[in-house]
Amino acid sequence: QIPIQQNLASAGARQLGDFSLQPRARFMIEARVLSTERYRMGISADLAPIDLALGWGVMSDQAIVDQLKVSQGARWYILRWGQQPPAPEAEIMRSSGNMHIIPADETVKDQALSLRPGEFVLLTGYLVDAQGPGGFRWSSSLSRDDTGDGACELFLVESLEKLHPPTNGP
Repeated sequence: QIPIQQNLASAGARQLGDFSLQPRARFMIEARVLSTERYRMGISADLAPIDLALGWGVMSDQAIVDQLKVSQGARWYILRWGQQPPAPEAEIMRSSGNMHIIPADETVKDQALSLRPGEFVLLTGYLVDAQGPGGFRWSSSLSRDDTGDGACELFLVESLEKLHPPTNGP
């Protein structure tokens, strides 16, 4: 299932600690956790203490994921494969993303930090742009088709639910 996004014409800014968050889109995603990366230092870690590399569609298929090497670091998400990608490269990239997770509260934070690769989750909240102390600014991508710098989603997660893996058949 592809992520559901409803762009917002206007929405009031929300305050979260020292940060002002401007909602850009309502966002819901049901996906497989491909990788997690915890951040503890710096202003971006104060806002988004974990990144989740998530896969949906073809990237929720274990047979595809088994043929990939997934890594994260420095707020980037990298996929590698052998000589041939296990699915069309454009589809792989369109069906996965690195989400900078802003937990709305401590419960969501604890849930996000407990996630492990292979688990399935349902996340709901908002894609946001953030402003913080010292002129800090961070913007969310609003597209699943982009790659590279600026392609990650800055995701204010209001609810997180672990799901059972999809089943094939009755």
